[in-house]
This record gives sequence, C-alpha cells and structure tokens, in this order.
Amino acid sequence: MNLTPDVQKKAIAVGAFVLVAAGILYYQLSDSSPAPRPVQPVVTTQPAAPATATASSGTAKSLGTTSAQLDPTLKMGPMLMTEKLVYSGTGRNIFSVASAPVEIPKPIASARPKTPPPPVYTPPPGPPPPPPIDLKFFGTATAAGGKRQALLLHGQDVFLAMDGDIVQRRYRVITVSANSVLVEDMANNNRQTLPLSH
Repeated sequence: MNLTPDVQKKAIAVGAFVLVAAGILYYQLSDSSPAPRPVQPVVTTQPAAPATATASSGTAKSLGTTSAQLDPTLKMGPMLMTEKLVYSGTGRNIFSVASAPVEIPKPIASARPKTPPPPVYTPPPGPPPPPPIDLKFFGTATAAGGKRQALLLHGQDVFLAMDGDIVQRRYRVITVSANSVLVEDMANNNRQTLPLSH
C-alpha cells in the first residue's frame, strides 16, 4: 500500500500523539498510589539534667511532651464547679435609668474648636466735618442805598459787610437778615447761619 507523503506525515503525527498520551497516562496511574502516613515521632521523657551539665555541654536538650499530657477527654469536676457559680453583680440594672445613676465627668475642654464670631462690619469713617466759621454776628447797619449790612467780628477785627461781600479773603456773605447772617466758607464749600449774638 502506497501512502502519499501528506498521509505519511499525518500518520506519524497521530502515532507520536498516541505515544505521548500513553506515557502521561502511565505516569499518572503509577503516581496515584496512596500517600504514606506521616510517622509520629516517638517522644521519650528523660529526667532533666543538672544545670551544670547543660551549661558545660553548650547545647540545650528538648524534653518534649508525653502523650498523657495531650489527653482530649473532658474532666467533669472542674466543669461542675463552674456551673455552681452565680453572678452577683453590683445591683445596678443596666436597663433602668433610675437604678444607679452614674456620674459622667464633664470634659475639661471642648472637642470642637471654638470659631471666632464673625467680624462686625463698621462702615469706613466719612470725611471730617468742616471747621466752624469763626465769625460773630453782633448787629446790623443800613447803608446809604437802604441795603442792610452786617457787623461781623473776627478776633479783634470788626467788618461791615452786605450781601456778596468777602470777609478775610475766605468768607462770603450770602444774605443778611435782622437776626442772622448766612455765610459761606469758600475754602471748604460750607455754608453756616450765624445767629445774632448780644
């Protein structure tokens, strides 16, 4: 039987695959034997050696434990003693507020930091008031044309002024009446009424 080269290659690949699968199967079956049980170490107790012998040998010996010390059976004597214990307590009922009031100490300082109060808004100060006009009105006189004139005193100086006149190169007389004079301070743009002083 003549096989083409493609068929031969496929047959070789299938045969190799079968061999590899058989080897893996054999390895798995031969390795699946039950694992050996761990061997428990045999512990023997020996009397403790004197301290001088341990110190002289330079190595410490492990004494181990005996199987009698690892007995898992329950001991009923200690259990019966613990069953007879009765809780007496302090007499305080934790479910009643009035049973025994407890004083809770007050904290020394607050846990929350105190925030400063918000600043109070103060409006900015306005301009200072203009200075008062330092003239004194102490009388009136009538001019030749019938106009009324004011007698004004500044320190020791006496001025005779009517409407529109300027006194001390600073004060303008606006109106003169029988009992008062309206004067404007030209430097500060301020008008004041000066009453008649006796």
